[in-house]
Amino acid sequence: MPDPGRSRRHSREDVARLSLDSSRRGGTATNAKDRIGRGPWQNAKGTVIAKDVVDLHGASNNLTKQTALTEKGEMVKGRGDQPTQHDILTGSQADGTTFTGNEDMTCGNWTKSGTEGAAMMGHHDRTGLDESPPAKSWNSSHASRGGCSQDALRGTGGAGLFYCFAAN
Repeated sequence: MPDPGRSRRHSREDVARLSLDSSRRGGTATNAKDRIGRGPWQNAKGTVIAKDVVDLHGASNNLTKQTALTEKGEMVKGRGDQPTQHDILTGSQADGTTFTGNEDMTCGNWTKSGTEGAAMMGHHDRTGLDESPPAKSWNSSHASRGGCSQDALRGTGGAGLFYCFAAN
């Protein structure tokens, strides 16, 4: 999510903050929580989303349908809206770390766009099919089904959107 206190010019810090998994290619996995700065983070309208990394990945963060806005300050269509677009690409576990082992949850380190692979997604509106913690997770609700294509992402209630955290 953009930080309204920052200049609107683009820099290396204004990039998507997703988990990266280079470990399958002999590199080191990069956790999203280690790439997003220390906080606090605000949405495009200046509302504080979380004060620090612990708050962001804890139960007290302020990520909801009303606060998880686009960079233009607009609400994203959530569960019950048409079309639902609440699935946000993260590639992360609930604690902000990447998956270990052979499980691909980053669409091949964000390089696949076909029927192979999968991406872990969260629900920006914290609403799912039930009351379980994953259904309400903003960053680790479920994997994409049917691959990494735009059609596969739409099929589970997404639009290929991602969170953006500006690091200070």
